[in-house]
Amino acid sequence: MRFEPELFARLTEDEIARRLQAHYDSLLPGQAQDFSHLALRPAAVLVPLLFEDGQWHLLFTRRAETVQSHKGQVSFPGGAADPEDGSPEATALREAFEEVGLLPDEVTLLGRMTFLATVTNFLITPVVGRIRWPVACHLSVEEVSRVFTIPLHWLADPAHREVRPLQRVGYYEDVIYYQPYDGETLWGITARITVEFLHILQLTV
Repeated sequence: MRFEPELFARLTEDEIARRLQAHYDSLLPGQAQDFSHLALRPAAVLVPLLFEDGQWHLLFTRRAETVQSHKGQVSFPGGAADPEDGSPEATALREAFEEVGLLPDEVTLLGRMTFLATVTNFLITPVVGRIRWPVACHLSVEEVSRVFTIPLHWLADPAHREVRPLQRVGYYEDVIYYQPYDGETLWGITARITVEFLHILQLTV
């Protein structure tokens, strides 16, 4: 797919929501990988979208060094579903509030993406939402050490990322790594979600 950086500045909130819905509706049951035979725990992340200086950006967090897993890694706000959540959207909004202090009324939900399985046995549903900006973030220091943003046009440039083999127990996995941006390195499942979101935005529907 040809890289068109100007596309991202032109996209409206309504157009982003429409492309997300069209992509979700286009997935027939046979097109989605079946994880029903695996014991995976449901989870969700908020993919926080914001508009600043004439460009769309994504907001990311850097996980604290004190968390149980993925210490110090770049991520989206999110986590495991609680029984009372009721939906991936509820999980994503709750986790965003708990981690960075985003109130639900500061987020306009635009749609969800298809789920992804992780090597840590989670089944993640990414939920895209536009956040009011600027907004005061109140970080949970036990979970998050920093929030920062990256422009979509930078993330979409293929020159800024590569696929590297990462050794797992007994096999190698192809993993997306971005070049450092503002001192942070985006990689792994968060990079996969980012690239899939960018792919959806570039589809003609």
